[in-house]
Amino acid sequence: MNKAIIGVPLRSDKDDLQRCHEYIFDSVRHAIIKSGGFVMPINPVQDLNYFDIKFKDWPELTDEEKDDIDYSLSLIDGLFIPGGNKFSPYDRYLLDRAIELKIPILGVCLGMQIMSCYKQDYYVNKIESNIEHRNLTERYVHKVTIDKDSILYKILGKEEIKVNSLHTYGATENHIFTSIAYSEDGILEAVELPGDVFCLGVQWHPEKMVDYDEDANKIMRYFIDECMKNKIKKSVDK
Repeated sequence: MNKAIIGVPLRSDKDDLQRCHEYIFDSVRHAIIKSGGFVMPINPVQDLNYFDIKFKDWPELTDEEKDDIDYSLSLIDGLFIPGGNKFSPYDRYLLDRAIELKIPILGVCLGMQIMSCYKQDYYVNKIESNIEHRNLTERYVHKVTIDKDSILYKILGKEEIKVNSLHTYGATENHIFTSIAYSEDGILEAVELPGDVFCLGVQWHPEKMVDYDEDANKIMRYFIDECMKNKIKKSVDK
């Protein structure tokens, strides 16, 4: 395989017949393929109904379940953490281990919110704003101002961009991740982990914008390039 293998944790939902299933957004698959990557779905490891279970009722991962996640991570060159309705101990461990293993990571929407809870209690905020942050129809919903000292600015070369927006909850400040971008109403829009390994979270959905927005393509291509570098490094280290 001469492409970077991108792991994507599956999300949970129910169909019209109330049957639970795990899925990957087609926009995620499309954006990774278009940017030169190979998609590898990562299935949740706990034998639970991921859709119906409440956050307070999640059991902790067993050692065997952690080993299963570690095996999935051993197969990939990068990790794309997608949006969704909620996250679990599985998602948190997946992020923790990927960071420990120095795997490049791009998190979007819920994926960024998981990052904001890294090494701290689960906590996200219901958004109160005059901007409709959950807007399913508009290609561009609001502006984002970017810190010039961030990796995101390095990728895009600009301090302000326009983005889509599909969320009702917002991420929190984290003492380990650096806050690097905000919307015009003060909502946290991007975070990054300091260090030499790519680890970026954005609150919007660049994967849904790749067919019409060059900034989104720059983010996706940079991520895939970092994953390819990791793939090459792993082959050299063997």
